[in-house]
Amino acid sequence: MDETAELAELYDASYRRLVVQLYAVCGDLADAEDAVQEAFVTAIRKGRGLREVANPEAWIRTAALNRLRHSWRHSSVVRRYQPRVPGPQAPVEAGPDRVAIVTALAQVERDQREVVVLHYLADLGIAEIATELGVPEGTVKSRLARARSRLAPLLDEKEDRHV
Repeated sequence: MDETAELAELYDASYRRLVVQLYAVCGDLADAEDAVQEAFVTAIRKGRGLREVANPEAWIRTAALNRLRHSWRHSSVVRRYQPRVPGPQAPVEAGPDRVAIVTALAQVERDQREVVVLHYLADLGIAEIATELGVPEGTVKSRLARARSRLAPLLDEKEDRHV
């Protein structure tokens, strides 16, 4: 049996049981489901290494519990420092133009999206972006050019539909 079939079999056999166990630990069904799902994603990334584990279900459970613990530590830090964060701001408006831009950006590769956002939304120059991302200026320029090429038809489509 190949590793994909083995993992699918493990998932079918243990997913519900693991979610119930994690739910009992954390008291939040969504968090339990997320933790188990992320543990299976980790198992997929691990690939053949999971075959060498004596008890794959226990390994998944441990990975899921570790994810929950990490989440709890993060929440604890947020609660501790939250009082130091300045008061609430006015809500951010997400009008149709902003939604169209975010939707278009989601269709561009992450590294291209980063340079577009830093250039157009953060008003950084090419050299500043290169320094911030730790890449050569030429890389920033090529990513920006590729992103512009990809975004142009996507944003034109959005404008045509609103006319």
